[in-house]
Amino acid sequence: MNYPKISIVTPSYNQGQFLEDTILSVLGQRYPNLEYLIYDASSTDDSVKIIKKYEKELSYWVSEKDKGQADAINKGFARATGEILMWLNSDDVLVPNILNFVAAKYNENGDGIYFGNCLHFEEKSNGALSARGSNVVASFNSIPLELADTIIQPSSFWSRKVWLETGILNIDLNFGFDWEWFLRAKKNNIPFYPLNKSISLYRIHEEHKSGVGGRKRQEELLKIYKLYNRRYANLYEHIINEGFTFSFGEKIAFRILQLLYGKGFTRTHFLRKIKSKKYKEYTAREIDIIKSML
Repeated sequence: MNYPKISIVTPSYNQGQFLEDTILSVLGQRYPNLEYLIYDASSTDDSVKIIKKYEKELSYWVSEKDKGQADAINKGFARATGEILMWLNSDDVLVPNILNFVAAKYNENGDGIYFGNCLHFEEKSNGALSARGSNVVASFNSIPLELADTIIQPSSFWSRKVWLETGILNIDLNFGFDWEWFLRAKKNNIPFYPLNKSISLYRIHEEHKSGVGGRKRQEELLKIYKLYNRRYANLYEHIINEGFTFSFGEKIAFRILQLLYGKGFTRTHFLRKIKSKKYKEYTAREIDIIKSML
């Protein structure tokens, strides 16, 4: 088998409790042509100590101030020399032996963006573990990328040519720079290859950036919607301004309609009825899907 060089960049900042798992999941692949780079943003926890523990097996690492996560990743890819590129955040983990699979798919299909399934998991403080899987093939084939980000970032990779043609990540974005980059690539007619295989484990925790972004994250995603699809931008703006809140009277009416029409009568269907002027041009499915981006 041909083993094209794979360059993986890990941006890191104060996630020492997860970082070693991430590093071991990459080095443990024992892929024969691996380039692994870590860009730490001057962490104040034990992250640097952990990185130094494995520095002999790293191609490069640095701990210095940066302009954010996207900036660190851009720096990493500017230094990287691999034919295949991917980044793995310091709280995520690669599935064992997945780099051989990645290389085989690249050898088979050539340039493009490849993305697969993911196991989302959360370790609770009481020791309980919750997990759920994904089906990106079905999602990508049925949901426009402009409507929702169906690509799970730690389960994605692409060729160097794709990176050079699409351009670097937008460092002005903090929450949706990966989605914006995929949308930019799609606009440039880059081929996308959804893969029916789990590539990574996506860790959910209390400090997870997407979960704590709040209104700031929503406003950023709205900017991205406006760049790539004005119709969906209008819907997303309606929803974040609406807050999907119910008055006491609306809750009673909703409950009555559920009793009349069964559980198939969803909250979205109800909103479409009581706010028909605002939502009349959108399907219930579009509203349900875009709600997931909140």
